[in-house]
Amino acid sequence: MEFLFADWLGKPVWMWIGFHVIVAVLLAFDLGVLQKKTGDLGVKESLMLSAFYITLGLLFGGWVWWYVSPQSGLEYLTGFVIEKSLSMDNVFVIAMIFGYFAIPRRSQYRVLFWGILAVILLRGLMIGVGAALVENFGWVLYIFAAFLVFTGIKMLFAGDEHYDVENNAIYKFMRSRFRMTSELQGEKFFVRLPHPETGKMLTYMTPLFVVLIMVNVADVIFAVDSVPAIFAITTDTFIVYTSNIFAILGLRALYFALAAMVERFKYLKYALALVLVFIGSKIFVADMLGLAKVPPSISLGVTFAILAIGVVYSLYKTAGPAKSGNGSAHS
Repeated sequence: MEFLFADWLGKPVWMWIGFHVIVAVLLAFDLGVLQKKTGDLGVKESLMLSAFYITLGLLFGGWVWWYVSPQSGLEYLTGFVIEKSLSMDNVFVIAMIFGYFAIPRRSQYRVLFWGILAVILLRGLMIGVGAALVENFGWVLYIFAAFLVFTGIKMLFAGDEHYDVENNAIYKFMRSRFRMTSELQGEKFFVRLPHPETGKMLTYMTPLFVVLIMVNVADVIFAVDSVPAIFAITTDTFIVYTSNIFAILGLRALYFALAAMVERFKYLKYALALVLVFIGSKIFVADMLGLAKVPPSISLGVTFAILAIGVVYSLYKTAGPAKSGNGSAHS
């Protein structure tokens, strides 16, 4: 059993195994219990489920604080808050994709569940590559920081842009290169159907599979921002990975809770942009001040304050009569 205490990426093997056991249990609970009642899962239940995942993420952060160190706990919490907030952009995009393809609620859940498995693998791969780069080329952190500042400034001045599903490059490529059914086939990703001219049985992908691919590609695009953001907080691979995964695990619940009221948070993206600018610029500020890094407590406090102001301002500006567009899919 000595291998359980061997070091792997800065932490004992048993810590990595234990974390993945927790993830596996949550996914099994999700698939075996929650999926059966998805059709009856309203906003209230979705909010409660989202709160459940957030609580688990915070409890894990408390354990990191107690077992590893208070500094690691603060770094985990900062990373968790940032990743959770950035996932709000995912919710907006996912809602537009589901709405465009008129994906029923139960099928939405199927896409999000299987998508989360791919997301965990993709995030793990991206974090592994990022950790290797930071370990061997310390200057990569400055590239990450500059990229975050650039991305944040670009978001601030981008205006009210919308995700264009019709002209999405992935959708256009799949539509032109593969056989695809014009309508959904229940919850199937692929079906066998006769060719309209030859009658030969062929395999067709369904719009549901196209949606699955588009949702995962969207997450990869967002990860280009979120992974450098957490590396700008800490280079501890365990903290980077666990904060990312815990933030992602609650994405399905967050989507069902917020998809019907995404317009209420339309100004949050400006707060997210300021967070990216702050996280990126603090590395350069720390260098100018001769510090190893900005204290985690300051990073967490500033991040939380910016996001809180963004949420409150969004709710204030969108208060009043119910908005007509909710961005959710047809049932």
